[in-house]
Amino acid sequence: MKIYKFLQGGQPRFGVLEEPGTVRTMKTSPFEGSIEMGEETWPLSSLVLLPPTVAHPRIFGVGLNYKSHILETGRPLPEIPSIFMKPDTALIGHGQSIVYPSASTVVHYETELVAVIGRKARSVACEDALHYVLGYACGNDVSERTIQRKEMSLGLMTVGKAFDTFAPVGPCIDTSVDPSKLRMRGRLNGVVVQDCQTSDLLFGVDALVAYLSKSITLMPGDLIMTGTPGGIGPLKPGDIFEIDIEGVGVLRNDVIGDNT
Repeated sequence: MKIYKFLQGGQPRFGVLEEPGTVRTMKTSPFEGSIEMGEETWPLSSLVLLPPTVAHPRIFGVGLNYKSHILETGRPLPEIPSIFMKPDTALIGHGQSIVYPSASTVVHYETELVAVIGRKARSVACEDALHYVLGYACGNDVSERTIQRKEMSLGLMTVGKAFDTFAPVGPCIDTSVDPSKLRMRGRLNGVVVQDCQTSDLLFGVDALVAYLSKSITLMPGDLIMTGTPGGIGPLKPGDIFEIDIEGVGVLRNDVIGDNT
C-alpha cells in the first residue's frame, strides 16, 4: 500500500493509491491507528504532495551506515549508530525546492531510505522493531559541508544538516517493501550518481529502531533517515535531484538560490 499526503481544499489530507494514477482519500490519519477509507478519489498528477508524515515529526539521521562507504573512507566500522537530528523546518515534500544557502559553497546530496514510525515505540527488541514501522519513503539528507566539517572537528553534527529545506522526504510511504532488500539510486540531472542495495547497511532499520527506542520514545510520524552510500557530491542552483527506491517511488526536488 502506498500512502500519500497532499493538499486538498487548502487542508492536508492522506490518501491511498487505489490504482495507477488514482488516490482515494482516507477519513483518518494513518498515524491514528486503523485506516478508514473515504469516498473521494483524485488523480495523483493533480495533487500537491506534502511530506508523508505528521505536521511536526522528529527527524533522526544516521551517519556512516553503509559498509562499503565506510570502508572506502578508511574508517573503522562504528560500534553504535552515529545519530544526529534535523529540525522539522528542514522538511519538504516531493516537487518542492531545496534552497541553496546564499553564504554556502559546498552543499551535497545524500540518497537515503527513510523509515516512518507508525506507533509508539519504547524499549523494543530488534526482532520486534519492524512492527513499529508504518512504512518507507525516499529521503535526501542535504548537507552543508563547510559548516559540517567544522562541527565534526568538535564531535557534533547540527547546523550543517539543519538548514531549511535540507530534508526532502516522499513521495509516499510504502508499507509493503522489505527495507533490507531494496535497490536505491540517486540521479543528478538524470545521471545516476549513487547506486546501492540496502543490504549493505551496517545498522538496518530494525537495529536503528531498537537502538533509538532504548532511550527515546519513538512516536507515530517520526522519521529515521538511515544513511547514505558512496557517491555523494555537490548540488548547485538549477540542479534537479531524484531519489529512486525500488518499490517505493521517486522523490524529485529542484535546487534554487536563496533570495532572502
